[in-house]
Parts: sequence; C-alpha cells; structure tokens
Amino acid sequence: MDAIDRRIVDLLQTDARLTQAQIALKVGLSQPSVAERIRKLEERRIVIGYAARVDPRKLGKDITALIGVAIEHPRFFDAFARKVLQESEILECHRVAGPDSYLLKVRTDNTGTLDALLVERLRTLPGVTRTQTTIVLCTVKEDSRVAPSQEAM
Repeated sequence: MDAIDRRIVDLLQTDARLTQAQIALKVGLSQPSVAERIRKLEERRIVIGYAARVDPRKLGKDITALIGVAIEHPRFFDAFARKVLQESEILECHRVAGPDSYLLKVRTDNTGTLDALLVERLRTLPGVTRTQTTIVLCTVKEDSRVAPSQEAM
C-alpha cells in the first residue's frame, strides 16, 4: 500500500457510496486506475466489505451494553465462539487478556431482552463462570474507521 491506497481506504471508510470517479478526482488518478486499486485492496482483504451505518435506537435497539465473560478453561472457547456467532444481538466479541476471557458489545431492545441474553443464553453455556455487564448511558464516540499504520504498508 502506498499513500494513494491509504487515501482510497480512508475515503471508502468515510463514505463507501463515493463513486470511483469521485475517488479518482480526490486522489488525482483516472477512474480505471482507482477501480484497479480498489480491486487489489479487496483481493488482499484490506477492504473486506461495505455497509451502511444505522441508528440502533431507530431500529428499536435502546440498550447498548459491554459484557465481560469469564470462561473456566480454554477447552470451552470454541463452543462459546460458535454460540456467539449465532446471537444477532452480539455485535462484537473479543477474546481478551485480564480477568475476563471475552468482551462482548451487545445491543438489545430493552433491559428485559438484555436479561434474557445474559441469563438464558450466555450464563448457561458450558464453561461460563461469570459475566459482568456495563450498560452504556451515553456514547461519546463510536467509529469503525481504521487508520492504517505506516509500518503496515
């Protein structure tokens, strides 16, 4: 990746609806050159998809919570991960270092649906020894954009 590729990645992350012609104007290349660069970025799995950002509250998801999950032994990790992939309310799942094994970001309709997720679907999984839930009151920053490091290029 060079500086132009990094700029294209930034533009796509900012607004994936930009046309290749619009991107070409912004980076000083022809549209076919931009198309080829984007194709290569996709082939190399630097660009892995395109999505619309939505307002979760307007879709009925009023509760955002972060859930730390402790799992007693690594032998339970794979089954836990498979279950997480089936839960649409779990938006992110990260295996972490520290007192928790995993950190989840979830969005649910209300506290009742959050409780059901915790009590009926997470705490009952084999190996889960504890969950600790933090409910988000206000989000100051939430962004999915990633700035490429110079070393990664």
